Parts: sequence; C-alpha cells; structure tokens
Amino acid sequence: MRFPLNLLFLLLSISTSYAQTYISGILEKFNNNTIEYVSTEELSSMEKTVLLDAREKEEFEVSHLKNAIWIGYESFEIVEVLESIPDKDTPLIIYCSIGVRSEDVGEELEQAGYTNVKNLYGGIFEWKNKGYPVYNTHDIQTEKVHAFSKYWGSLLTNAERVYEPKKETIDQKEH
Repeated sequence: MRFPLNLLFLLLSISTSYAQTYISGILEKFNNNTIEYVSTEELSSMEKTVLLDAREKEEFEVSHLKNAIWIGYESFEIVEVLESIPDKDTPLIIYCSIGVRSEDVGEELEQAGYTNVKNLYGGIFEWKNKGYPVYNTHDIQTEKVHAFSKYWGSLLTNAERVYEPKKETIDQKEH
C-alpha cells in the first residue's frame, strides 16, 4: 500500500511543478513586469487589501477568492473602480487566471492614480494549485475553477476544471 501512495505523491508533485514552471514561462513571455507581483503565500497572510478579479463574469461566478470584487477584463471600466474605491492609496491585489489580464488592468489602475497595485503571481490557478480556498457566488467553498479552455486548463492541477458554466447552470436548473 505504501508504494502506490508514494507514486501518487510523486505524480502530483510533478504535475504541480510542471504547471508552476509553465505559468512562469507564460508570464515571462506575455507580461512586461509593470505591476509588482505578490505571491500566493504573501497574499494568504495579508490583511486590509482589496481583491479585484479581472476575469470574465462567467469565470468569477464559478469561483473566486474570498471577498473579491469582480471588475472584469473585456468589460472593465475604470470609472466603476474610482467610484467604489475612491482612496487611491488602498492596497489593491488584482488577479485573473494566471496573471496576464490582471497586469493589463493593473496598468490602467496605476494610470488612474492608484498607488498600491499588485498582481497575484499565477492568478487563481496558482492560488488553487497551492491548496488555498476559492468560493462560488453563494460564498460557499468550492473545488471548481473556470479553466477557460483545455489548453489553459492544463495549468490547473488542484481543482475541478469548468469550461462552460452557463450550460452547467442551465442544466442544474432543469433538473
């Protein structure tokens, strides 16, 4: 019984390491490091920060970090943030799936005068891969994370991947 358990641990370690390495490569390729990163470990011990989710609404509805505010990406409006968070010195942590979209939105926040903006390194994927909790729209902890596509879903190693939440929601209402 000990051998299979050790083998399982080894396989999980390899897949998590692969995802972390691949996320690092993607961030290196697509980001300009214009927004300072904060690690999942640092965020887990922070207090008095505002979490901003820069994913699409259907991604947020599947799961998000506790107390996060959805601001979107395609539909992001700086005016809405300015109205809801008028103090531009407020510590803001912005995240998306892995940290690319959140850097773009973070740049817009800084251009609008926000002085304390950080990007969650590896986004919600890294957060969940490291075992931290995520919550659905009813503030109930869930194992589901919207993975967007099979390609991006390969980076999510410690969650139940969801690709089409709207269809799931409709199916659940019908039954």
